[in-house]
Amino acid sequence: MKASVLALALTSASAFVAPAPQSAATSMHETTQDLVNLAEANGDFLGKTIGFWDPLKLAQEGDFWGLGNEGTIGYLRHAEIKHGRVAMAAFLGFCAQSLPIVKGEHLFAPYKGYVAGCSPQEQWDNVPAIAKLQILVFIGMLESYGEGAGSPEGYVHYTKGGLPGYFPEIAGRAGFGQVPFNLWNPFNLPGGPSSQDEAAKTRGRQVEINNGRLAMLGIFAFLSESAAPGAVPPFTIMDYVLEPFGLGIAPYGGSSVDWAEGLSAGWGQFDIFSSLPYWN
Repeated sequence: MKASVLALALTSASAFVAPAPQSAATSMHETTQDLVNLAEANGDFLGKTIGFWDPLKLAQEGDFWGLGNEGTIGYLRHAEIKHGRVAMAAFLGFCAQSLPIVKGEHLFAPYKGYVAGCSPQEQWDNVPAIAKLQILVFIGMLESYGEGAGSPEGYVHYTKGGLPGYFPEIAGRAGFGQVPFNLWNPFNLPGGPSSQDEAAKTRGRQVEINNGRLAMLGIFAFLSESAAPGAVPPFTIMDYVLEPFGLGIAPYGGSSVDWAEGLSAGWGQFDIFSSLPYWN
């Protein structure tokens, strides 16, 4: 998996930029036409080629839990942004956890039951239950704050006209005042995101959506290929080509294999699919 991690980390590093800061939520009920305009205003590849795409007509006809169509649109937009943020964190976390400096031997074990040389999925399995509970509680706290817990000043829920993706300030309020930083732009650096004009913020939100979509595809590709080698053909071929240089997934047992043999072996990996019922 090292080859896949290295290649994707380098080739997509420019895509994973920080999202633009979001100003205080204001009333901005959205309609389907607003979504069409938003999609077409995105000047990147997807915006230019696909534009607005809603095959299930969720944004056009959806009414989740009696929220109405505009409330449903706000819910769907917020859900996509939030899932994209989680996927970006997961993608970078998978890359980090696949590095020898993280998954290798440590002078002091990072947690009880730590085992060196494990995949990111195995690392999670080895984390004690009490540690997993702490992580889930922390995520739940962030989720509650994002939903407006404590009624922060100026907050408008995204299903009631608020800005989708907006996360209220939590410094000094969350965790009984024990949280010293906001989740977004925690250090307020001079000349940083807080100084951006509205055009830069709008562009940043477009970039964040694109990055989130890419990250959702990327993390599932990582999980699929690591669980079932051959499930993601580009990864499989890449790994077999780079394996002779010590960068692939499956070791060759120390034998010397040139790139052509590696490519042939990678392509032969897909013979496994011929034994599956739906391929016959």
